[in-house]
Amino acid sequence: MDQMSAIPLSGVPFPKSEYERRQQKVLQAVTSAGLDALLVTALGHARYLTGYYGGGTYFGPFPLILAPGHAPTYVVREYEVQTVRAYSCVSEIVPYTQERDFAKVCGDVLRGYGLHNKRVGLELRCWNITPSDVYRLEAELPEMRVIDATELVGSVAAVKSELELEAMRTAMAMTEVAVRKFQEALRIGVTETEMSAAMHCAVKSAGGEDLRLVSLAFGERTKLAHGLPADNPINCNEPAVTEIGGMKSGYAAGLVRTAVIGQNAEVESLVGLSNEALDTAIEMIKPGVEAEEVHATVRKVIERSGRPQAFRNKAGYQTGIHWSERGNMDLVPGVKQILKAGMTLHMPIMLFGEKGHIIGCSDHLVVTELGAKSLSDAPRMLYRV
Repeated sequence: MDQMSAIPLSGVPFPKSEYERRQQKVLQAVTSAGLDALLVTALGHARYLTGYYGGGTYFGPFPLILAPGHAPTYVVREYEVQTVRAYSCVSEIVPYTQERDFAKVCGDVLRGYGLHNKRVGLELRCWNITPSDVYRLEAELPEMRVIDATELVGSVAAVKSELELEAMRTAMAMTEVAVRKFQEALRIGVTETEMSAAMHCAVKSAGGEDLRLVSLAFGERTKLAHGLPADNPINCNEPAVTEIGGMKSGYAAGLVRTAVIGQNAEVESLVGLSNEALDTAIEMIKPGVEAEEVHATVRKVIERSGRPQAFRNKAGYQTGIHWSERGNMDLVPGVKQILKAGMTLHMPIMLFGEKGHIIGCSDHLVVTELGAKSLSDAPRMLYRV
């Protein structure tokens, strides 16, 4: 019996063939970029390619080495080898014992693959690799040319397979459970902490894996971007804003929703403007549109309203594993990346009020050949109690 098969509740969430498909797509992108190999260090990108969730990587970089003609190779902390083997589809695993050993061990693998004097891509703008790691690796292999390949895996992961889309639909179903609880439980005096507990409980009761709570704030605390729950009660005529996402196999499907107890003219106006900007952007999203065009469309709607300073964020971003990852596509000025069918986008249009409250809503979209389609049936309009 395989040693790993005896460990209960381990394994990868998708068939091995799905990971092999992803790896081959990335290797094609490596060749197209004129690279000889790629070291994947971003947790989201590594999980996308292997299934491994990334526990223990705080210790030091766990690079996944992808090179044409070689099996995918994971260079990991020796303490984590069994866990990486149990939760990934990678069979070639090379351990290092202490953090200071990383550069030598990784350098030995690259040297053994004949990459010591080649063009090797690193995810230089992503988390989980430091300048010190790069300097030490360059000292180990002085003839190797390090190339910034931060966006390479993200460009492949942007287009989802049907298996991924199904995971995101399942995640969205749990997001909608949490949204309904957010609305049902809202009453004068309830605190953010109590609301958070209620939403998590509702998702667990519905059979969900987990709920990612990015923000939850009431009243004056809606001036905080990504504010975490506190023992802060909501009062009459105050807003409540939450950004939440159900989870499935590492995939998250986020939504932003706003509610108000009583009346609040500014909150109502900002949510209305947020929806107008979203509707306008959704109408123009289709394959072939540049990412920056979506942001420009949202910006024009906000500017026409006479409140250009209200919009201080990006129009949206590519989604998938780990909610978002540095190196993935943003819908911001200067990004020329072309939208393709199968991409998923979270578009939180968050607007600043005159007194600093951050109010808005979002939609989570999949790009299809016919345009954009929402993954959610949850109404976007302001919820009133």
